[in-house]
Amino acid sequence: PAADITVLQDRAKTASRNRSAAEDEHCKFYDAAFTQRLLRERELNDLFEPSLENGDFQVFLQPKVGVNNDEIGGAEALVRWIHPAQGVIFPSDFIPLFEKNGRIRSLDLYMFEQVCKTLRDWADRGRQILPISVNLSREHFRSDDALRPLQAIASRYAIATGWIELELTESIFFDANSLPNVDKQIKRMHELGFHCSLDDFGMGYSSLSLLMEFDIDAIKLDQSFFKDIARPRAREVISSILQLSKSIGTQTVAEGVKNDRQIAFLTEAGCDLIQSYYYSPPLPVAEFEEWLARRQSS
Repeated sequence: PAADITVLQDRAKTASRNRSAAEDEHCKFYDAAFTQRLLRERELNDLFEPSLENGDFQVFLQPKVGVNNDEIGGAEALVRWIHPAQGVIFPSDFIPLFEKNGRIRSLDLYMFEQVCKTLRDWADRGRQILPISVNLSREHFRSDDALRPLQAIASRYAIATGWIELELTESIFFDANSLPNVDKQIKRMHELGFHCSLDDFGMGYSSLSLLMEFDIDAIKLDQSFFKDIARPRAREVISSILQLSKSIGTQTVAEGVKNDRQIAFLTEAGCDLIQSYYYSPPLPVAEFEEWLARRQSS
């Protein structure tokens, strides 16, 4: 009660802004954590541009291992923010924020360029070229020429676009109004030579229709699929998805596999690749190269 009226107004507005659409209670009470989160978001926004310029956002690569031949079939590029003063800033802290304010587009382009630099370096040093998948936020699909900057970057580094897979999340397809543009962009990806994969397959409600409507090269099955593979029903569902994918020529990648029993089942069921800590966590590029060399030598 002793607080200044402007403070009370600010707190009321803050509480109102932090009411989610799913909440149905009539009142929302202020919590100091709201202000702390807003201050943290403002701090991360202020750090964003200098970190892009200084290279504080780093590429970590997590390998995709062939189920049948145990060979490395590619890798996914994952962003890690390692700030000289703040230390490691977790993706869960900044990815949703930058998706909300649109800065994720700049970060995606930055990561894409870093991947192109890595592929160019591998080619120049005569190293084995592995296809790398790069995440592409749904924010890119608000524009008709989203792929133009990607094509320009790949051309600048003389990168064959077939070396790069553009990874989309299933949430891109939830906005019915954007689907015509998404379909157009996926077709354009293939015209330019990029591969296209669908992350979080099966986590939403329209997965099978996505396979029918859109020309997806690969799907990634979330780790939640494999939590209880001892259940016959779970095994039947997974096997059916893998068989369907194979019949339409779509590659399958299993994420988050944790043990030999899951590996054995996926091998028998016909999965193509596994991306998991079972083989390796995401690694800085130099450490990934060392991991790959050790694995190939053994």
